[in-house]
Amino acid sequence: MQTKLYLTLCGCSLMLLAAKQTSAQKGMNSLYSSYGIGDLEDKDYSRNFGVGSAGIGRRSGNYLNELNPASYSALPTQRFFFEVSGAGRMMQYSTSTYTQSAGDLNFKKIAMGFKAAKPWGVSIGVTPFSNIDYKVLNTKYITGTPTGVRSAIEGSGGLTRAYFSNAVQLGKHFSVGLSGAFLFGNVTTTDSTGSTGASSDVFTENARSLRNFNLTSGLQYSGRVGNMILGAGLTYRMQTKLRSSQTFTIKDNSDNTYYEEDVRTSDYVIPAQYGAGLSLTNGRLTAVADYKMADWAGKNSNESDYIYTKSQRVAGGLEYSFYKYYLNSRVEGLSLQLGANYQNSYMKVKGQDIRDFGITAGASLPAGSTLRYYVGLEVGQRGTQNKGLIQENYLNIVFSLSMRDLWFFKRVEY
Repeated sequence: MQTKLYLTLCGCSLMLLAAKQTSAQKGMNSLYSSYGIGDLEDKDYSRNFGVGSAGIGRRSGNYLNELNPASYSALPTQRFFFEVSGAGRMMQYSTSTYTQSAGDLNFKKIAMGFKAAKPWGVSIGVTPFSNIDYKVLNTKYITGTPTGVRSAIEGSGGLTRAYFSNAVQLGKHFSVGLSGAFLFGNVTTTDSTGSTGASSDVFTENARSLRNFNLTSGLQYSGRVGNMILGAGLTYRMQTKLRSSQTFTIKDNSDNTYYEEDVRTSDYVIPAQYGAGLSLTNGRLTAVADYKMADWAGKNSNESDYIYTKSQRVAGGLEYSFYKYYLNSRVEGLSLQLGANYQNSYMKVKGQDIRDFGITAGASLPAGSTLRYYVGLEVGQRGTQNKGLIQENYLNIVFSLSMRDLWFFKRVEY
């Protein structure tokens, strides 16, 4: 057990180090992350990934399901769960005139969970909530002259979600859960108009800090229908006003500051989100389907090139699990998944809906009695080429490592 734990921790450290190094290289450049608070992380980078990131109505004692906090009451007693996930993305950008490719690797999730008491399960974790990474190059012209000035606007940052989730079993069929999270992060925008690359070049920087607490509640039902088990779930993420502070600075490439000012900003509103999901399983074959909706319209100030709108997400998939039998126990072996998801973004850009469609697949494989490896794939398309916008064709690759071990028991000496 000590050897496996050591290998697990080493693997986690390598994944985190790789994520830190690659994110610093800014390999990904998504135009759509320049709006609002960036690209929202609506995908679930755990075992739910291969079924379209659906799982609100699913109860499982084999992994940590943060899509519905009520699911944690299904964790087995005397078991400790530890999970870490990373994801790589390869992207092809295309417009009516050109095509370009990019890629990156990022940390996505670290979490642990266990049964604190017989009816009470808990989980603690950290995962991205939104991501901002873009660079736009263009030429600005001085009024009244034909002179063109090179302009580079670059954005980075995003929000992180640190959460504590717990659930309690109510009777035989129902469980309720509550997830308390702290959302925090920075949104940094730099404008280097007229820069030549010299150390004396001056650029402006707007750094906005956002933070506040957020609550998500969940309800799950599980009952037998013939020889099948039906699961149903509901979630409600409460509206949150992110407290905001912003600083405007003028710097040079040697990081010397020439001017700094605190800018008055308004709070940023994340609207309430409603979710519903179903699952049906015979123990080997499992089908899941989810729906999520959040109405962003009127919550924040619209800009000249984009407006906030209602976001919706539909996802679902199938999973088949193979089992092995040891003595009187049934142990899960290889699990295979196939799914799909469709999403309408929380904003319209230049009057265009930003739609995202992906097809997913996944495989979960045991490595001994305590470790499991998970690999998920997604092929998808987002955006449009209309009105000068960019269409993104992408491939996501998710790798997750989980440890499940016996804890919280006393050794009996004879």
